[in-house]
Amino acid sequence: MTVSTQVALVTGAAQGLGNHIARRLHGAGYNVVLSDINLDAAQAAARELDASGDTAMAVVLNVANKGDFESALAAVLEQWGALHVLVNNAAVTRATPLMDISLEEFNEVVNINLGGTFAGCQVIGGYMASQGYGRVINMSSLAGQNGGTSTGAHYAASKGGILTLTKVFAKELAAGGVTVNAIAPGPIDSPMVKALVPAERLPGLLANIPAGKLGDADFIGDMVVQLARPEAYFTTGTTWDVNGGLFMR
Repeated sequence: MTVSTQVALVTGAAQGLGNHIARRLHGAGYNVVLSDINLDAAQAAARELDASGDTAMAVVLNVANKGDFESALAAVLEQWGALHVLVNNAAVTRATPLMDISLEEFNEVVNINLGGTFAGCQVIGGYMASQGYGRVINMSSLAGQNGGTSTGAHYAASKGGILTLTKVFAKELAAGGVTVNAIAPGPIDSPMVKALVPAERLPGLLANIPAGKLGDADFIGDMVVQLARPEAYFTTGTTWDVNGGLFMR
């Protein structure tokens, strides 16, 4: 099995970190499926990677709906006949103060972030296990390890849950040749972080980061590429920290 024939699906790939991940996978030789709740944006992003559509395609996917994963998988199999890599990246971020979070808002965030990761692992991870090979990379967060700083409690809780789900699915799918790992970024130089942290608060944020700067989104994409390689068969159930020294263990 060669990288040039492998197919990777990234959720939330129309913009932000997901788009960086999709670009790095495509640059490494993967055929890439850019999935997003916004199909028009996903199609535009796919055209930027490959206008011919030979190595990049777009599908609509609301990660809160298990049926969308099933439809996306069917579309990919019809187009390319296989799917080898899944990156569960799509998420919503809210910074509502803890005591102001309604149960409805809490459930919405957890359903999208944690529920979407669960559905992706179950549907696509299950397919991969039936084929005897696969790589699943779940995007968690530093917030899921330290309780969060600029993000809401529901976001932090959902990202912490992803760390546990990663271990659960790693055990479940290992016999099928599927590895399941997580990446937990700290503050990354991305639109999401800049939306959460006003410009006047950025110097204070940077002062608290031992490395003194925000993380690089393309480097996160390169980490995904490493975990997606066939040679990564001996790495499963892990969490790779990328946080500038904010959380050490």
